Amino acid sequence: MFKKLIFSALIVLGTGSVAVAEKNSFYPVIPDVAFSFEGPFGTFDRNQLQRGLQVFTQGCAVCHGVNFVAFRNLGDPGGPEMTPEQVKAYAAQFDIYDPEKDEYRPGIPTDMFPAGSLDGVPDLSLMAKARYGFSGPYGTGINQLIKGMGGAEYINAILTGYTGEEKEEYGAILYRNTAFPGGWIAMPPPLFDGMVEFDPAADNSEAAMAKDVSAFLMWTAEPKLMQRKKAGLVAVLFLSFLAVMLYLTNKKLWAKAKRKA
Repeated sequence: MFKKLIFSALIVLGTGSVAVAEKNSFYPVIPDVAFSFEGPFGTFDRNQLQRGLQVFTQGCAVCHGVNFVAFRNLGDPGGPEMTPEQVKAYAAQFDIYDPEKDEYRPGIPTDMFPAGSLDGVPDLSLMAKARYGFSGPYGTGINQLIKGMGGAEYINAILTGYTGEEKEEYGAILYRNTAFPGGWIAMPPPLFDGMVEFDPAADNSEAAMAKDVSAFLMWTAEPKLMQRKKAGLVAVLFLSFLAVMLYLTNKKLWAKAKRKA
C-alpha cells in the first residue's frame, strides 16, 4: 500500500515518467535525452541522421516503413544531406512496385520509402510526433515546455527498455519493456551492440544506435523543423521591433498632452 502511494505521488508531481519502477510496475520509464535538435536554436546533426538512417535500414526497415518520406528528401538541407549520387544508390536498393508496368523495379529518388513487410506493424514516419514521453503536471504542460514533448525520447526508451524477460501469452511471445505501457511488448529487441558498422567509425553500442535512429525518426516526422525555427525567430524579432516602435510612437503622440496636464 505504501509503495502504491509513493508511485501515485510521483505521477501527481507530473514528471511524465517514474524515475524508479518496481519489477511488476505498469508505469513507463522515459529518460530525458539531450538531442541536438531540442530548444529554439537546436539543429539536426547531419552525421547522426545518416547513422540513424543506416540503423533504420539494417534494423527497422525489414518490418517498418516510413511511407510519407521520399528518397529524394534524404538530400534536403537540414536532413541527412546525402549527395544526389548517394540518394540514387540508396533508392536502388529497394524493389518498388510499379502499377503501370505491374512489376517491381529498383527504386528511384522520386519514390517513397516502401511499406513494412508485416501486416499490422505501424508506419514510423510520424511516430516521433504521435507519441510523447513527458506530460503534466496537472495538465499544465510545464514538462513539455521544459523538456519538449518527448517523442524521440519515447522511441529511444522503447529501444533500450528491454530487460531480457520473456513470457508466452495466447501463443505469442512478449518481451518485458520498461518504457512500453503495460510493461510487455510483442516486438523483440531490434538492436544489439555492434549490429551496424559505421563508416567513418562511430559508437555502435545499443544505446548510441537507439539515440541515432530516434533522431532520424524525429527528422522524418519534422523534416522542416529547422526552417520552422528560423521562421519563428524572424517572427519574434519582427514583433519585438514592432512593439518597441509602437511604444515610442505612442509616447511621442501623447507627450504634449501629458505636459499640459
